[in-house]
Amino acid sequence: MDPAGGCPHADNARLLARGAVTSVVLPGEVAGMAVLGHDALREFLARPEVAKGAAHFTALREGRITAGWPLLTFATVRGMTTADGEDHRRLRSLVSRAFTARRVEELRPRVEELTAVLLDALHRAARNGGGVADLRGHFALPLPMGVICELLGVDAEYRDRLHHLSNQVVATDIGPEQAVAANRELVAVLATVAARRAAAPGDDLTSALIAARDEEGDRLGQEELIGTLVLMIIAGHETTLNLITNAVRALCGHRDQLDLVTKGDASWADVVEETLRWDAPVSYFPFRYPVRDMTVDGTVIPQGTPVLAGYSAAGRDPAAHGPDADRFDVTRPGRPGAVRHLSLGYGAHYCLGAPLARLEATIALERLFTRFPDLDLAGPEAELSRHSSFVGNSVRALPVRPGTSRG
Repeated sequence: MDPAGGCPHADNARLLARGAVTSVVLPGEVAGMAVLGHDALREFLARPEVAKGAAHFTALREGRITAGWPLLTFATVRGMTTADGEDHRRLRSLVSRAFTARRVEELRPRVEELTAVLLDALHRAARNGGGVADLRGHFALPLPMGVICELLGVDAEYRDRLHHLSNQVVATDIGPEQAVAANRELVAVLATVAARRAAAPGDDLTSALIAARDEEGDRLGQEELIGTLVLMIIAGHETTLNLITNAVRALCGHRDQLDLVTKGDASWADVVEETLRWDAPVSYFPFRYPVRDMTVDGTVIPQGTPVLAGYSAAGRDPAAHGPDADRFDVTRPGRPGAVRHLSLGYGAHYCLGAPLARLEATIALERLFTRFPDLDLAGPEAELSRHSSFVGNSVRALPVRPGTSRG
């Protein structure tokens, strides 16, 4: 895997042509595998003999993974994404109530309010920047970051730093010292947040988690508390940030598809789902480990191998989405009886925040193109700088020309 990241789609197509499952070399010359094909990935994610706990990671257990390995947090952070069985159900139950359909719908007025404020800020930034503004920095980032931080009770003073540290954690090209420092600081910042909420509890998820820790210590330990906050901060804004960014890029590059939506021939929800399929916000997600040797699509994955879930590859798999799988089409029908994409996971570890991500992205896109119907990229798509990671899939910045504001 290229630690520098970049656009994954050409490499994905090349790998998919060789098979749905492939061997990969992770940073530090660590042997791994990736499941790329849609049907193979769906099967793999649902198999009961596939674990998430780092105890099943053979190279880590044998001491062959260094402390500064850039992907170590994905393997060792204590929380839902690295728990199995009863531990996973226990941790998931503690936060799931914050993401029910009803609770998410109750957040709609706040998401709409914050969206309006950020659109004003985008307009001002463009006016002060000669007609150009970074949509990612002024709009796509502060929306989900603001929502997840309010949900968790994280004060505004920490938000920029938390985003920077999150970027460091998901980067795959940083050195050992930088990786260790970023992880330590992220844990320290969130420990401070937790201490503040413990001293002054509020109507937020962190306070509820602390209450569960204090009242029923067997339900949540301190390390699991901080690990849960780490996971929710990163997943709660990075995925939606990339989703909104990638959707805007897709619509600006496919004006015919944007016209279908504005004419009512497709919905903004259709845009969100097609973006999730066509340009998944997470390209390769670490890790899962077979607890015994297993065969997927004719390929043996040895016990204890770290396996990447290739969401961006699965989204453009011609075997699942047809010969035009690489075409952005908001009217694309799904296969009968099949999920449209796997970009938010599948099975027991399906993304808990999926309803919130969809709500935020749908509102953001509708309000953005209603306010700025002529919005377009400020330069060629090919010149946009990509993430330095094969985990996150997007660009570092998105300079746009919003054009005339309606409102």
